[in-house]
Amino acid sequence: MSPVVLGLVTARGGSRGIPGKNIRLLAGKPMIAWTIQAALECHSLNRVILSTDDAEIAEIGRKWGAEVPFMRPAELAQDNSPHIDVILHAVEWLMANENYHPDYVVLLQPTSPLRSAQDIDAAVALALQRDAESVVSISESPAHPFFIKRITEEGKLADFADKPGGYLPRQALPPAYVENGAIYVVRRDVLLREKTLYPDGTYPYIMATEHSLDVDTPWDLYVADLVLRDKLHKSSQSPQ
Repeated sequence: MSPVVLGLVTARGGSRGIPGKNIRLLAGKPMIAWTIQAALECHSLNRVILSTDDAEIAEIGRKWGAEVPFMRPAELAQDNSPHIDVILHAVEWLMANENYHPDYVVLLQPTSPLRSAQDIDAAVALALQRDAESVVSISESPAHPFFIKRITEEGKLADFADKPGGYLPRQALPPAYVENGAIYVVRRDVLLREKTLYPDGTYPYIMATEHSLDVDTPWDLYVADLVLRDKLHKSSQSPQ
């Protein structure tokens, strides 16, 4: 019997950095639409649910194909609301109101519009192959930790952390990765029991850097728009 896998998109209405960030247009589509479309194209997801507190986001989510069976409570849509509580609320609501008990929950944040359906399917496949408690997407770090600096209280430049002495050619450095925020696959029973996306049994899914942009600033939004416009242009030029 195939596992039941829930795709969960989370998008609150408030955003201080970029007002209305989740529905700002990228290449002619609301940013959230890119995540919903990728989720709906997946072979591994049985349902795609949107959790939001915002009526406009809910309407746009439905327009692009997501289910919106509930509205998120206001207390879970504040700047300081823990994201894990948002995920738990969605899962527990579906269990209590629809008797829906997915085997895995896949968190997909709208701020990763370059992530593909193939990325999502591959992360879920890794979780199933490994019988993993969790899979988290990562990408190669743009700056290696050995090269990161800090400024001391005296205003001087210093290493951020201890590193080996001597010359460090880049090709000799150990690989370093960062969490990119694009995909989190977690077993429902583990999520409910441990209330975390990072249990001890977490495996990494390594994503391509070009799929890993996390939109957090106006500059990120500008770059994402350029990339997606270029993608649409190339798609329109390719032979059908």
